[in-house]
Amino acid sequence: MKRDETVDFNIKYSWHLISRMYNTEAQRHGITTAIGFVLLNIDSENGTPATKIAPLLGMEPRSLTRMLKSLEERGLIYRKSDKEDKRLVRIFLTEEGKLKREISKFTVRHFNNFIKISIPESDLEVFFKVLKKINHMVENEQIIF
Repeated sequence: MKRDETVDFNIKYSWHLISRMYNTEAQRHGITTAIGFVLLNIDSENGTPATKIAPLLGMEPRSLTRMLKSLEERGLIYRKSDKEDKRLVRIFLTEEGKLKREISKFTVRHFNNFIKISIPESDLEVFFKVLKKINHMVENEQIIF
């Protein structure tokens, strides 16, 4: 079997191209794709508990800790103790963070809208159905080696 005929190669190759496209756009605004995804997962009004962000992004907590420190140093986020549970730290966006979040949101929406007008809805339905099945099999360790 040729590598371009394998499922994993095609998923990884597509994500690599999309990620490169996102990074090119993000660099124009002084951020990275990873920063954009973190900003998109922070509630712009109520903040988000730091412990909830890593699972949303599939990141290790240590990696996220470094990323949050960097975002705080760049003035994109700030931390604040939860009003009700002082042990809980919430992450909030600064005004600059909100601006970069909006740029990220626009970029993601623009890409998705372009795909939706370029590929028939029935093809996208099959695509999502297949990806959901693959994700389910992998998440539930149904693939045995």
